[in-house]
Amino acid sequence: MEEHKINKPILHTLIPKPNFIINKSNSFIISRETTIICSEELKSLAIYLNNFLNDNHNLDLNIFASESTKEKNNCIILQLGGLGDENPQAYHLTINEDKIELISPTENGIFYGIQTIIQLISQKDPAFNKNEEVFLKLNCVEIKDVPRFQWRGFMLDEARHFFGKEIVKSILDIMALLKLNTFHWHLTDDQGWRIDIKRYPKLIEVGSKRKGTAVAKSKLFVNSSFANTENDGIPVIGYYRQEEIKEIIDYAAQRYITVIPEIDLPGHTMALLASYPELSCTGGPFEVGTQFGIYRDVLCIGKELTFEYIKGILSEVIDLFPSEYIHIGGDEAPRSRWKRCPDCQARIAQEKIENVDGLQLYFTNRISDFLIAHGKKVVSWNETIDKSLNKEVYCQYWNASHEEILNELRRGRKVIISEINHTYLNHSYKANSLKNVYQYDPIPEVLLDDYHKNIVGIEACVWTELIKTREKLEWQLFPRLFAITEIGWTQKNKKDYLGFEERVGMFFNQLEKKGINSAQKEEYDRKSTSIT
Repeated sequence: MEEHKINKPILHTLIPKPNFIINKSNSFIISRETTIICSEELKSLAIYLNNFLNDNHNLDLNIFASESTKEKNNCIILQLGGLGDENPQAYHLTINEDKIELISPTENGIFYGIQTIIQLISQKDPAFNKNEEVFLKLNCVEIKDVPRFQWRGFMLDEARHFFGKEIVKSILDIMALLKLNTFHWHLTDDQGWRIDIKRYPKLIEVGSKRKGTAVAKSKLFVNSSFANTENDGIPVIGYYRQEEIKEIIDYAAQRYITVIPEIDLPGHTMALLASYPELSCTGGPFEVGTQFGIYRDVLCIGKELTFEYIKGILSEVIDLFPSEYIHIGGDEAPRSRWKRCPDCQARIAQEKIENVDGLQLYFTNRISDFLIAHGKKVVSWNETIDKSLNKEVYCQYWNASHEEILNELRRGRKVIISEINHTYLNHSYKANSLKNVYQYDPIPEVLLDDYHKNIVGIEACVWTELIKTREKLEWQLFPRLFAITEIGWTQKNKKDYLGFEERVGMFFNQLEKKGINSAQKEEYDRKSTSIT
């Protein structure tokens, strides 16, 4: 299908940019007489759309469950059906002067089409009201759309600073609007344990509380457990009860977003070791980390007790999270304690491990086997990747050598791209500008087409060592998260930075209506640093 230029009054603010568009003449009027027609299985999505219309435009439409949509007028039709596209997230949206028709092979695709409708409506003026008549006028258009990548994600680190469920829900709302479908939840690290594990109560009693936070201008330094850095003395406390986690999972599911928990192992575990020091090589005592960087103390791989505890923790995580994926971290695990630990050295001899570096491979394979046996897929950071690692483990790439990742892709390993210089949204706009994010492409040019399918998607990350408030968090995210979603959805040859930047400028109105903070053009377009 020929792609037509997007006229500003019609589609100029859509993010991500649809892949195939035809603008038409005339318009469709949504009024109180308009109905929503759908099958019974799509009724919840019809209610979702109607709630938006009612809450934002005082348009409460009648919903009719019907398989037959022929000769229906003045209606919005939601319909499951084939599109001749293998991608289950594809959708076809047609707005004619007599009706709106949205078709997709799956509920996911219907949901994404509804987000397009919502964006089209949101860029209009409020519903016209004269003599109690309320209506919205939408320009006629046809959109055939399909995402470029299956995995379009965002990772929030709540271990360093805890934000709470209402902020998480507001992020999920924006993710849904932008057709992002994966929320990676970093819940444990050196500086805090944020998930209630009933079997091990000290993880909350001890691990969810730290005495303060290091005073530093950046996190680009390395610490060990005995390092001494100035501390602000302000306690950081917070965790999620399992009931709250279930609430957030349900909230995300209603927006067709999968919540993937990360339990970071075997490094970045000071909060865990402060709670249960017997799982370390030295026996402690330890405190929840107040500094940022890399701590020498990590889980002892030589002790069977370590595996007993980790399997106990993950058993509760499995029961709590319906996601088919669980992230087990694996980044930045130093070997210094293992080199001097008699238990770890005994493990090396017993398992005929070549050297101390092989301990992490042993640990990752053993934990991955446990999760896979329980029906889960495993994701880990690229430090764990080895040709002997279980082939089913997904690699999340953030800083490995280019050739190393290419080799894994060629071997058939599935990879999620979170490259540090382009997808880390905690970096300043000076270090990672909006344009720098937008122009990044996750597929290396030297990678043959046969292996492109092994890159399952892209994920933006926000690490919150230096992000303490909602205002700062949102400022770091927006508008760069818009660029990430367009990378994940829009085909490379359809992208255009100047057009994108113009759409971003107009999209800010929607953020303002939601009370969402964002960096303005003079901030993200110049060599700015960050707000305090």
